[in-house]
Amino acid sequence: MRALITNDDGIGSPGLAALARGAVAHGWTVVVAAPAEEASGTSAGLSAAGDDGRITVEQRQLPGLPDVPAHAVAAHPGLIALAAAQGAFGEPPEVVLSGVNRGANVGRAVLHSGTVGAALTASLNGARALAVSLDVGLEPGPHQHWDTAVTVAATLFDRLAAMPAGTVLNLNVPNRAEVGTPRRAGLAEFGTVRSHVENGDDGAISLTAVVVEGDLPPGSDARLLAEGHPTVTALRSVTEDPNMRL
Repeated sequence: MRALITNDDGIGSPGLAALARGAVAHGWTVVVAAPAEEASGTSAGLSAAGDDGRITVEQRQLPGLPDVPAHAVAAHPGLIALAAAQGAFGEPPEVVLSGVNRGANVGRAVLHSGTVGAALTASLNGARALAVSLDVGLEPGPHQHWDTAVTVAATLFDRLAAMPAGTVLNLNVPNRAEVGTPRRAGLAEFGTVRSHVENGDDGAISLTAVVVEGDLPPGSDARLLAEGHPTVTALRSVTEDPNMRL
C-alpha cells in the first residue's frame, strides 16, 4: 500500500515520525508530508502560506527514516491531503495516516481537528484514512508513549487496507506503556476537554481549554478513553441528509 503520513502538530512532531516508522515496519511504501508549522484546530481547511497560490515545500529527514521522503509544507493538513491525492508527493496514496496527534480527538469536536480533517479530506479523494491521537491531557507529562499509539494503530492497518476506499477511522489511545485492544465507540457530545470562550474587557475574546465536568455517556469514545481503553470510531464525511424534508 502507498501511504501518506501527515499530521497537524507539524513536521517536527515525534508522533509523526513514530507513525511513519510504524507504517514502514508494516511494509508499506511511505511518504511524509506535514505542515511546516503547527496547524492544530484547522479542521479540513485549505489554507496555505503565500499570496500567489504557490505553496512552499522543503525536504526534511526524519529520525529513523533515512530512506523515506519527507516534506515540510507551508499549508494546513487538509490541503496537504488534497495535494497528495492529486500527485503532489508522488503517486496518490491508497492510505493516509494522520497523527500521532498530541492530545485526544474525541466527541463531536473532532470536526475542528486538523488531524481528523486531513483524514476526512483524504477519504473524499479516494483514500482510506486513519486518524491517530494520544491522550496526553491538558498538561503533558515527561512521558508520551508514541510507540504505544503506533502499536495499537498497526493492529488496524490490514483491516483498514481491506476496507472500501473512502473509509475513515478515528483512533484514540491512552498515554500508557501498555493498553488493550481498541474498543468500538460512538462520539460523545463533548470530549473530556472543551473549548471555552470568554469576553475580555477590551472587546477581545479569549479561547481556553477546560475539563468537562460530570459523567460522560456510557459507550462513548470520551468515556472509554477516560477509563483507559483505546477507542476506534468510524467516521462519515460530509454527505446529504436523505431524511430531511425541505
